[in-house]
Amino acid sequence: MTAPAYQQMIFVNLPVNDLDASKKFYTELGYTLNEQFSDDKAASVVISETIVAMLLTKPFYATFTKKEIADATKTSQVLLCLSAESRAKVDELVEKAVAAGGTANDDVQDQGFMYGRSFNDLDGHGWEVVWMDPAAIQG
Repeated sequence: MTAPAYQQMIFVNLPVNDLDASKKFYTELGYTLNEQFSDDKAASVVISETIVAMLLTKPFYATFTKKEIADATKTSQVLLCLSAESRAKVDELVEKAVAAGGTANDDVQDQGFMYGRSFNDLDGHGWEVVWMDPAAIQG
């Protein structure tokens, strides 16, 4: 029996204004907290087996960089994109984000083989959610 292939992970570190509010927001989207890597300065949000969002209070985030922390409600530094298994799942995640206090962007992208929408979390971080037709990907 061979060992399973290594799967590279991504840890997205996000500065947040209110850690408790941000934890509530992301758990309302259906994600779970990994308490082993969470405390009063940070929360580990498990999005999938290979994607983790680390919510860091701004003072704690500042210990990892000498750069000014961007205000994501005014500037854009990165756009985060998650895949979804269907068009309905794209809509479902954006609707959950809005219900949890986030804001939907009105930029629906529908190209037939690809469908996407986006939202901003409580701190203005932009998240895109995209479905792509598996047949189009293989072709």
